[in-house]
Amino acid sequence: MHPLYQFIQKYQSFSPTDWSKVEQCLVFEDIQKGEHILKEGQICRYIYFLEEGLLRYYYIKDGLEVTKYFTDAPYLFTAQRSYTNQIPSDDNIQAIENCKVWKITASDAAQLWSIASWSQFIRKLINEVQYFTEEINADLQTENAEDRYLRMLKEEPEFIQRIPQKYLASYLGVAPQSLSRIRKKIFEKGRS
Repeated sequence: MHPLYQFIQKYQSFSPTDWSKVEQCLVFEDIQKGEHILKEGQICRYIYFLEEGLLRYYYIKDGLEVTKYFTDAPYLFTAQRSYTNQIPSDDNIQAIENCKVWKITASDAAQLWSIASWSQFIRKLINEVQYFTEEINADLQTENAEDRYLRMLKEEPEFIQRIPQKYLASYLGVAPQSLSRIRKKIFEKGRS
């Protein structure tokens, strides 16, 4: 069974007939670690399904890369504002592991909206992404970097180990040296 079909079934009942229409639109791409799926200034013309790997979204501010969030497989993703409005993206999407990606063009995706189960699936996914985004924003306003790191360590210890320290530090809003101090402090607390 195709991994995207399995993923969709977690959200929405999907008939084999409807799936065959979606499957016809899929194009596979191997993305190597360090490669970009999208760069700032490009227009995002696809909805993607990340079958395998890990991505980071970031933007450039004052010449520095600022990590916004990560997408772990399996998940559907795009640069929403750029894709929806067909405008240049402010974001960069980069593979931080080797990735297996399936993509659907915007024109094919527009045609898939006529399939009721597909449109219901996409609506559910959009609601989920909105919830995650609101959760991230609330955490940024209410927790410091150490608290956020501790929560990530508790909830997603294997995931956090896959992220290079410089990207994790940027996501937490601290310098890599500060993240090293946070890690050391937590380690020393754990030993006492």
